[in-house]
Amino acid sequence: MYESHFGLREVPFSITPDTSFFFGSPHSQEGLNTLLVAARNGEGFIKITGEVGTGKTLLCRKFMAMLGEEFVTAYVPNPYLEPRALMLALADELEITLPRDVEQHQLVKSLTARLLELAARGKHVVLCLDEAQAIPIDSLEALRLLTNLETEKRKLLQIVLFGQPELNAHLASPQIRQLAQRITFHYHLGALRRDDLDFYLAHRLRVAGFAGARLFAKSAVNALFHATGGIPRLINIIANKALMLAYGEGHQQVEKRHVTLAARDTIGATRRRTWPWFAGLAVAASLAGGITMALTR
Repeated sequence: MYESHFGLREVPFSITPDTSFFFGSPHSQEGLNTLLVAARNGEGFIKITGEVGTGKTLLCRKFMAMLGEEFVTAYVPNPYLEPRALMLALADELEITLPRDVEQHQLVKSLTARLLELAARGKHVVLCLDEAQAIPIDSLEALRLLTNLETEKRKLLQIVLFGQPELNAHLASPQIRQLAQRITFHYHLGALRRDDLDFYLAHRLRVAGFAGARLFAKSAVNALFHATGGIPRLINIIANKALMLAYGEGHQQVEKRHVTLAARDTIGATRRRTWPWFAGLAVAASLAGGITMALTR
């Protein structure tokens, strides 16, 4: 809606994990480096944790995109699956054709054969599990048993767990203590710092085609950091709403009040107490103005 008004090719603050918008902040770059080093070392289990909205899925996709041709990646976005279903999901990712009613023994045998085949071709298999805090303990144990498969030189399967901090408590269960001991690389993905936020906004705007000077006033950036605590998902949601509000008023720059109003309309944002119906009406009125402008141009 506002792209042409601000000279953009596309929306810069979408919450979809588009790797072209990946921003190498100190946290995300360190996390990516940890993943790449661990994968090239052939470790069995790798763990990445982070609060909701800190960019774990985007980091996962960037990591998979940066692996070379010697790697084969498998991705399971929702691993809340019992052991058999999880292994079937892995088999599907590895393009293994199986009969519909395959027995457990044959399933494991087929997975082993495929992993051996890929290893013989010099391929490293990496399984990335998003939202790993939701994996049932029995399924985690099944994954551990799969990582027992190895040649004399290396593991046949590496597993990367991406999850919220609750994953740490999950892994502390005595039932899977052997798995926890095998996690040799781990990293906690933190929020952006205030000094990073200007660069984050400029990076995403540049990728989206913005060629102007400062689109977000300094006071707006300060308000954005206060409202989000540096959480990228919240930054994207509020920045997008603030751009719509500025567009609705015909402004070429986002001001502090645009961010403040957008934050009041965003669940999870840090903001002053206000009547929710009042904030909703204010935002709705401003957005309606923007839509009217778009229709009359």
